[in-house]
Amino acid sequence: MVSRKNSLGRFAFTMIELIFAIVIISIAVVSLPMMVQITSKGIENNIVQEAIFAASAELTGATSYYWDKNSMYDSNLSRYSRVIDIGSTCENNTSSPRYRLRQGHIAQPYHRRCLENSTVGAADTNDTTFPNLNNAVHSSAIIFTDTTKNSAGYKEAYTSTVAIAQGFGDANIKKITVLVENSSGDDITMLSTYSANVGEVDYYKRRF
Repeated sequence: MVSRKNSLGRFAFTMIELIFAIVIISIAVVSLPMMVQITSKGIENNIVQEAIFAASAELTGATSYYWDKNSMYDSNLSRYSRVIDIGSTCENNTSSPRYRLRQGHIAQPYHRRCLENSTVGAADTNDTTFPNLNNAVHSSAIIFTDTTKNSAGYKEAYTSTVAIAQGFGDANIKKITVLVENSSGDDITMLSTYSANVGEVDYYKRRF
């Protein structure tokens, strides 16, 4: 009589099975720190992108400011910013049909025009009456580092610095720059745009 042994009746692993188990566990143990590092790096890269997006929003917000507080010097006449007469480029002859206009302006209602008074003073950098570009200059943290956020993987604090420069061959142009730095003071990115002393256009009031 031939006896048969059921494979389910074994009480131990074979050597090959043990070797495969050890290899799989070793691969998992070795790759775990690498996966954690890759995940952490991905989080940091996302935070850098968020810092750049926040700086872009600051730059966009600054472009909506008045070019200068003097742009609203005659705010009692109009609630729209006017062109400041820099370099006496506006027509000052009251009898001229182009009075308070400068080259390129259209002599029609609701179009750009110069301030009614050409003798405006220098802009006060501390003036907060109107949200002008002089008040846009600041430095602030846009991504903070604290205990709560560190536990979520935040390792860097990012700061944006807004600067305004005037000139570039034309006194009617200002350059707005937003610099993003990390907690070590390394530059992450620099965004810039320009704002010109062109005033605003009034909207046309239609009547039906």
